[in-house]
Parts: sequence; C-alpha cells; structure tokens
Amino acid sequence: MGFHPSQAEAIAHGEGPMMVLAGPGSGKTTVITHRTRHLIAERGVSPSRILVITFTRAAAREMESRFLRLPGMEETGGRVSFGTFHSVFFTILKHAYRYQASNVVREEQRIRFMRELLTRHRLEAEDENECISSLLGEISHVKSELLDLEHYYSQNCPDQVFRQIYREYEAWMQAGRMLDFDDMLVMCRQLLLERPDILQAWQNKFQYILVDEFQDINRVQYEIVRMLARPENNLFIVGDDDQSVYRFRGARPEIMLGFPKDYPDAKTVILDTNFRSTREIVEASLRLISCNQKRYKKDLRAFRGPGKPVLTCASPAPGEETRRIAEEIRGYLQAGYRPEDIAILYRTHLNPRLMVERLMEYNIPFVMKDMLPNLYEHWISRNVLAYIRAAAGDLSRSNVLLFLNRPNRYISRDALEETRVSWDRVKAFYQDREWMQERVEQLEYDLEMLRDMPPAAAVNYIRKAVGYDCYIREYAESRHLKPEDLMEILDQLQESAAGFSETEAWFAHMEAYKKQLKEQAARQQERNGGVALMTMHSSKGLEFPIVYILDANEGITPHRKAVLEADLEEERRMFYVAMTRARDRLCVCYVQERYGRKQQRSRFIGEYLGQPDAGSGARQTEERSRKIWNKG
Repeated sequence: MGFHPSQAEAIAHGEGPMMVLAGPGSGKTTVITHRTRHLIAERGVSPSRILVITFTRAAAREMESRFLRLPGMEETGGRVSFGTFHSVFFTILKHAYRYQASNVVREEQRIRFMRELLTRHRLEAEDENECISSLLGEISHVKSELLDLEHYYSQNCPDQVFRQIYREYEAWMQAGRMLDFDDMLVMCRQLLLERPDILQAWQNKFQYILVDEFQDINRVQYEIVRMLARPENNLFIVGDDDQSVYRFRGARPEIMLGFPKDYPDAKTVILDTNFRSTREIVEASLRLISCNQKRYKKDLRAFRGPGKPVLTCASPAPGEETRRIAEEIRGYLQAGYRPEDIAILYRTHLNPRLMVERLMEYNIPFVMKDMLPNLYEHWISRNVLAYIRAAAGDLSRSNVLLFLNRPNRYISRDALEETRVSWDRVKAFYQDREWMQERVEQLEYDLEMLRDMPPAAAVNYIRKAVGYDCYIREYAESRHLKPEDLMEILDQLQESAAGFSETEAWFAHMEAYKKQLKEQAARQQERNGGVALMTMHSSKGLEFPIVYILDANEGITPHRKAVLEADLEEERRMFYVAMTRARDRLCVCYVQERYGRKQQRSRFIGEYLGQPDAGSGARQTEERSRKIWNKG
C-alpha cells in the first residue's frame, strides 16, 4: 500500500515519543493501524506489549477491525489491546481491587439517588431531570479536574447544598462499593501513584502506547498515560488540536499544545493532505481556523483538487431558510443522490426544530444522531399551553396548577378543592381578602382575553400582559441561570405559533410532531436511510458528500455564552469541524431576522471568506457562489 511521505514517516517511527498532527480526512486511522502492524512485523514487538487507546468503544472496535484486516495480522487477534481510557483504567483497577462489571454504577441508579437527594435537600426544580443532569455533570467536573470541593462554586444550587450533595453521593457510592466513570480515572491515578510495584507491572506490560484523538484528553487521563509510558516513553499520540471541541467534558487542548515541552525529544509529523474534501472546502476551512491564535500552524492540501465553491446563503427568516434547504435536498434526491449522502449540522439541540418540521412537510426521510428534545414538552411550554387550554375551557385542577402561580399570585392549592376549578369557589375561599379576590378576577379576565386570540397573539399576551416573561427572569435569577436561555424557549414557541391561525390546528401539529420524534427515537440506532441531522459535536469523525450548516448567526455560532477568548476559539474549532465534514458541497446558511429581531451573520462566515470586515464584498461573494453552485 502506498503512503504519503508524512504518513510513511509516522508509521515507521522507531523508539521514543511522537506527536502526529492529523488534519481532517488525512488518514489518521490508517496511520495508527499500520503503525501497529509495523511494530509487530518490522520491529519484532510482541502484540501483547502494544496498547491502542481511543475515546469510544465504537472507535476501538473499528480500529481493531481495520487492524486485523491488514496482511498477516489476523493471527494477532486479541493480543494487541484496543480499548477506551475507561476500559483500560478499569482493567487496572479490576486486577488490583477485584472489581467486576457489577461494581460500575448504572445511570438509572445515579439518577434515582440524585432524585432522593433533591427531595432530602428540598431543592425545587421546574425540570427535575435537567437539574439532576446538571448536578451530576458538576460532580463529574469536580472529580475529573481534581478540584478542591471547598473552593468549588455550584451553578445549580447554593454552594453549601452542593457540597453536601457531593459528599452524600460519594458516601452512597462507597457504601455500595460502586464506581462511576470518573472514579475509574481518579482511583487508577491514585493506585499508580501509591503502588510503584503495580505501576511497574503495567509499564512492563504496555511498552508501546498509541493514543487516538489526543486533543480530547483530560488532565487525569494524561497523567496516567504519562506514568504508564515511562521510562521508555514510547508514546505515539495522534490528533488535531484544531478539532478539540470537548472542553465542557474536561478535554484540554492545551495538553496537546504543551506536548513538546513535556517531551522535548518528541518528533512531530503533520499529516497535511486532506483526502476527503475538495480544494475549495479545505481552503475555506483553513482560512477560518487560522484565525485561532493558540494552535499548531498547518498548511493543509486537498488531494482531490477543485470542486464547487463553498456556498454562503442568507435567508430573510428561518421559515425561508428551511424551505430553501428542503427544496434543494429534494432536487438532489431527484438527481440521484441518496438521503444518507446529505447532512444538516447545527450548534445546539434547539436549532433544528423548524428544519425537522419542514422535512416532515416535504416527506423527506431523515435520521437524527442526537435525540431532539420536544419543545412543546419543555416545562415553560407546558405552562404557556396550559393557559391557552384553560382559556379554551380546560379548567381541570391538574391543568390550572401548571400556570396558577406563574407568575406568582400567591393562590393556595387548598383553594382548588375539586378536580375542576371554579373561580367563584376560589374567590369564596378568599372572601375575607379583597386583594386576593382581585387577583383571581384578573386571572379570569386574562383567560377571557385569550379565548379568541390566534396562537401567536395568545403566546405574546401571556408573555407581556400576564407577565410570564417577568416570571422567567425572576426564576432564572434565583437559580443562577441565564434568562436568555429560557427566553429562547418562549421565542421558539411563539415562532411555532405564528404558523397557525387556529389553536386546534397548532395543537394537532404538536401531536404530529411528538409522534414523529417517537418514530425517530425508534429508528435512532439505524443511522441510515435518511438525511442526517446532528449537532456539530456529534458530526465529528463523520463525512458526507453534501453538508448544510444551519443558522450561522452570531449568538448561535459562536454561541452567546462564548465570552472568553478560549471559548471563542473552541466555537471556531467546532465550526471548523462542521465545515470539514463535507466532501463535495458545503452550504453555510444564516438568517437576517428571527423572532422579529434583526440577526447578524456569524463572524466565522467573513473569516472563511477571507473578508472578516467586508459587507458588500461578502454579499457579492455569496451571490457569485450561489450562481456557480446552481450551475452544478
């Protein structure tokens, strides 16, 4: 098999550390598998002395499968160790402490216990599942970063309450002799630090260590790998600092950037040929990522040569954006492309709802790698929809309780004695408090006003006249949340309502949408048979002939939460990952107005166009690329 010079150099590397900077589509898996074969076939290394570490089980299985298909390697089956960080570290713990798979805590066990803790500490949350997920994420962050609990400040509850929850969680785990994934890392590190004899045994076992996707490594993982690699330091790392997009999980791209300082004798090879994408896509993505300051400079080349220009497409509003994309996709399908040749990528889970609805309307099959949360089942949506249902006559106690004190009217649940609410009885309950009767009468008046309003007007009335927006701001402030994150739910709900003149039609649409999401969940494992919809994070490692990037607007990508320079650089890396998923055609879409407010296109568009401060010039480039695209 013929290799490019940089690939051949990496594969044939001898002893000592090496860093392989592998750009998108540059054949890093080929390098790792052939490097492993080279160690065995050319250098006489025993397969059992080689450890290949990846980040996911699927990647480990794929890596091992490709290795075993290489000439002469099938007889080594099971002798080279392919595994994830967690599986490797758990193996070490298993030998030392006799742990079994049954000692690994199941996710449902953690959630059940956290629910008990919420009750015990009287933590009220509108969305209990979201609160539990956030608290578990904070516990994981404290463990994996080896943080001092006393100096950690929670984003989800009072600091002292979080510290108590953390301690009780740890006590529960220890009492049941259970481990979570973070424990595997922390305990393995501690074991190897305290037991030099055990460390030496594993150092003798794994004399050659290869690490894939090294840019995603965290602090504890790196410390353990460094210990295992000593004293020979036959550490072969492969990754791309430009594709490090998991800081929220603890990944630290600065570890890869600092590798030459940790290993001054390390050799560096850059896999600088992109075998995946056309020249236009490679060059545009390189212009973008070159705007990052903290990175290894790489001059990447496209092996395939020229193709279609990168298309930058502006739409007046989201409805027009999704319609245009759906029509183009239908054209591709009519031209002979398969649905699975096309991907639509977006920054967050909230972005694709309109796109999903449009694909449903056009009967275009699609699959989703990530489970899309149902907007209409969010607790904020349930509150607003309960108002509208009550105005239409649903005065069941369960429905009224969803909005009764949102905003707070200080109406007691005891005032709602029966399964169907009577406002006269509620006023009678407060017969000695005139001001409370006035509040009930105001609520009656609001429901009367809502009765004949079209959906969008009703949502707006609830937000502004009833005061639900103010309630959300107060709710966010009391829980250290950003109000704009919750306001986006309301904006999306109002955007959905604007497409319907009758409440019944809107509610019927919600039911159809819910049904479609359930069908998607059932098909989620198939991963084929439709246009792929996924977040930029989930697209990493994949490729498609045709890629659309949705909603390339400021505040979405880069996300409004990205304030620090490190955050902005990660956002740019994420956009870079999205761009480089495309093989043949890449279309970046943005809108000029959303929720009745003007929108600014993402700064990343100007950066990949080479016109970061250009207005009319950028628009001319967009129009020119549209014409060339359409000719194809």
